[in-house]
Amino acid sequence: MGIERRSTPYIITELEVSHQSSSGGPFFPPISHLLSTFWRASPIYPTKEKNAVCRLSDRNCRGKEEKKKRKMEVVRSHRKSSSNDVVVSTLPLYRSAPPLEVRLEDFELFAIDRLRVLKGISDGLSRGKKPEEMEKLAMDLWKANIRHLQAAEVVNKDIISHFVLRLVYCRTEELRKWFLSMETALFRYRFRSERSEAQRVLMSEFKLPYKTVSNAEFESVKDKLGQAARSMGQTLPAADAIFYKVPFEEVPELVAGRQVFMHKGHAYVAMNQVVSIVVTQFRSHLSKALILTNRKWTSTIREQEKDRLAPIVEALCASYLGPDYSQPNEFAEISIKDIDLIAKTSFPFCMRHLFEKVREDHHLKHGGRMQLGLFLKGVGLKLDDALAFWKAEFAPKVGVERFDKEYAYNIRHNYGREGKRTDYTPYSCQKIISSTPGVGDHHGCPYRHFSKENLRAALARMGVGSRAVEDVMDKVHNRHYQLACTLTFEAVHGSSCDAGINHPNQYFIDSQKILQSKNGSVA
Repeated sequence: MGIERRSTPYIITELEVSHQSSSGGPFFPPISHLLSTFWRASPIYPTKEKNAVCRLSDRNCRGKEEKKKRKMEVVRSHRKSSSNDVVVSTLPLYRSAPPLEVRLEDFELFAIDRLRVLKGISDGLSRGKKPEEMEKLAMDLWKANIRHLQAAEVVNKDIISHFVLRLVYCRTEELRKWFLSMETALFRYRFRSERSEAQRVLMSEFKLPYKTVSNAEFESVKDKLGQAARSMGQTLPAADAIFYKVPFEEVPELVAGRQVFMHKGHAYVAMNQVVSIVVTQFRSHLSKALILTNRKWTSTIREQEKDRLAPIVEALCASYLGPDYSQPNEFAEISIKDIDLIAKTSFPFCMRHLFEKVREDHHLKHGGRMQLGLFLKGVGLKLDDALAFWKAEFAPKVGVERFDKEYAYNIRHNYGREGKRTDYTPYSCQKIISSTPGVGDHHGCPYRHFSKENLRAALARMGVGSRAVEDVMDKVHNRHYQLACTLTFEAVHGSSCDAGINHPNQYFIDSQKILQSKNGSVA
């Protein structure tokens, strides 16, 4: 991201009180100054006692939580534990920042890895995957991205990455809403993958009060529980089955789905449904923590960390996590004579619209030139051809001398031939979607910025069928713009795109691959 890296390790807990680093260099406030405020309303003061942070955290949290707990009873038959083994879960509740060291580069890299998981879950949910498919997807994403060279460090990476993203996504209501939904979904899938013993350990960490009731009470509702199980196609509860009796408002999703037996304002929740209880608590706690983090960020942290962490934090939520397409792919070196045909067959909607506008108006404002120009660079248009293309298109309105003076430099600059010689990369979908085109601009994402009428008409001109158009419009209505683009791709090419569209240049490459397989050569 172009951010200066430092190799000095920073502490996540306030264990450092010196004003110098171990190497004798200038001391930067520890990252813990950020992370220690994530769950607690009260600040943590520097201390040399290693366990002081945990003790203060426990005290602050416990006093507030116990006042808000609703009574919950566990209904089960009496049975003896078959083992005295201690069950430990690897699923943290993210109550407080861990006493760990983290380097600044890991601060960002760990967060990006977790972001891949959350965005993968978001994409799967948006595509309407079934619950069992989502659970498998989430766990596959987790194993692929939250791995570590040292197995013992996986839990640390899990906790650090969560707290970093909590800071990243606390800053606006929209960001908080997305992060809360995705982290809750991830927690749900991970909780369901735990053994029942580990699930009970996690429940106990929420300190939800419960008591064991007699066999008589269990027997009094056993028939009703059996009826509820049969209505959902589940097996009848065994004699030693565990049920939790909770106020119905604590399990709204089970009540809404008619998945529990209810009696006198209480829902009887089976052991395989306790995820609903725990997830409700987790979501509530995380929601409050995000608000507290936002207050701390806006009041002090943003200004204190404006030169070190603020640039990373502010860039992470808009990070594109795929290839940068700075170098042309195997379908490289498109020529000017082929560009019209390729634009019709393989340009994504956003680039096709810009291409048509420059042909029509013989001009594009700066934002449009950047978006289309870098895309063309990424698909293989050489610098000399790019200069010739833009000069020819602008010719009816811009003379050669004015073009060379006002526009040619920018084109060469994009190719790394002027200024700092930076090799600029094509814009990702996220960057294009987040842009704000003004009057007379044509850049940005058509799925986001077009009116409904104009969008329908444009999709029809691209050959998208009426049924597919409605599917696309549904995704647009729910602000799933990349999924709308994916559905357009599938409709135009008659082929599925399971990975989804995340970059205009990815659209181009995938399109060319499909056309090549159909025609035996690149279109």
